[in-house]
Amino acid sequence: MHTQVSAAAQPYFSPAQLLGSKLFFDTTLSNPVGQSCASCHMPNRGFADPVDLPVSRGATHKHFGTRNAPTVAYAAFTPYFHFDSAEEHYVGGLFWDGRSATLSEQAVNPLLAHNEMNNKSKKVVVEQVMKSDYKDLFLYVYGSHAFDNTDTAFEYITEAIEEFEETAVMSPFSSKFDYYLRGMVEFTPAEKRGLDLFNDTAKGNCAACHPSTPDAFTGAVLFTDYTYDNLGIPANGKVKELCENYCADLGLGAFVKKSSENGKFKVPTLRNVAVTAPYFHNGIYKTLDEVMDFYNNRDSGKFGEPEVKENVNHDELGNLKLTQQEISDIIAFMKTLTDGYTLPAKN
Repeated sequence: MHTQVSAAAQPYFSPAQLLGSKLFFDTTLSNPVGQSCASCHMPNRGFADPVDLPVSRGATHKHFGTRNAPTVAYAAFTPYFHFDSAEEHYVGGLFWDGRSATLSEQAVNPLLAHNEMNNKSKKVVVEQVMKSDYKDLFLYVYGSHAFDNTDTAFEYITEAIEEFEETAVMSPFSSKFDYYLRGMVEFTPAEKRGLDLFNDTAKGNCAACHPSTPDAFTGAVLFTDYTYDNLGIPANGKVKELCENYCADLGLGAFVKKSSENGKFKVPTLRNVAVTAPYFHNGIYKTLDEVMDFYNNRDSGKFGEPEVKENVNHDELGNLKLTQQEISDIIAFMKTLTDGYTLPAKN
């Protein structure tokens, strides 16, 4: 099911945003037809993959991606990929390894990748849009000669998708946490304890990488610092089964071609984390309880060897000594980050 944006939201779209929405949900833009951007980024799953697999199935159904499709919700706030010389680490960029600088650049890969939407060329995608029921809208937005040049028309397609991904539909800030910040709702005792533990540098210390305070540049609370870490995640045997010619995933290191960055992946936003399972770049854990157990007890050895042993973060996780009650409280807080919260009726 490819859930469309509600009709109530569409009157607030510009023509370009409406076009981007139509492209995002169009199941004819794959080979064979049947898969859209929304197939792996479903609105009711926090714009993450709804399928219960660690990695996403491609349009052919026999090919799979090698990584868990991350949510595209709030991706519009992602800074350009760069090296922060003051902090001496990489920041920003899209995908788990930061290899795309912008949302429009990011949209190129799924459309053409054989293990995703499997189009053989840009020309094939453009021809499908030319046959679509929104062709006239495309021409209205980009001009009567929009289809004259294939490369240019393809750029327009990805630009329109970016326009949609920058709307409030993708970044609604409508979670219980957001209403709590506005003083419109109270947290339960467990949720409040969880927030305190989340921020406590001597306990959960989650906020070290997932800050719960406004971003200095955007003013929004995004629950990621957009940096990269090797958390010591084990290899996922299921991914090895699904993906042909699988090899150890070096993440950022492969992109920047530096062994000092091997095994590092971008810190994801925790917004909608309760509905965006499975977790981590290889989808190895299916529940927040499993994730928290890993963060808490990784160094006990019970999870096995890291897939990439160098550069593992030993400073902020691995032996947190959290009690089961404290873990439950942190999870209770993380569940307040799900968008679409309904305020209690006033008496």
